[in-house]
Amino acid sequence: MQTFFRYNWMVREEWYKWCEDLPGEELLKPRVGGVGGILKTLFHIADVEWSWIMVMQGKPDFQEDFAGFSSLEKVRELDARFRPEVEAFVLGWNGGLERKSFDDTKKDGSVVTYAWGEIMRHVIAHEIHHIGQLSVWAREAGKQPPSANVIGKGLVDSLPGRG
Repeated sequence: MQTFFRYNWMVREEWYKWCEDLPGEELLKPRVGGVGGILKTLFHIADVEWSWIMVMQGKPDFQEDFAGFSSLEKVRELDARFRPEVEAFVLGWNGGLERKSFDDTKKDGSVVTYAWGEIMRHVIAHEIHHIGQLSVWAREAGKQPPSANVIGKGLVDSLPGRG
């Protein structure tokens, strides 16, 4: 679990660096699919990750409005504000939490129960999905996206023979 969260954070940082070379209008340009644009997608990724972690723990979740974070610096600052709490939860993860239940009350009042392990994997897959969208938009803009490859990122460094 922790490996893929670290992977997502690493790739997200690479995207933030990649965005530094784009003009603001390109970051904010409406796109087909996803949540509508490069910067808005990066904002959405950080917000969704933080929101799920908060609600699982019974902590208040407030919906951030993208209008207040419409620059790369502001999205990075928001992510940096959210990260310590998310990281503490992820680093404290253990197998005993896998099947802990979470009751999600829908808008219509119905309740759906999820396992915490299922939610954590959803959060991981959610970001990977959106990174794929960012990669398509990067190519449409004529730029090479950051690598989404897990291999070679040093995420598993305890293998025999590795230096």
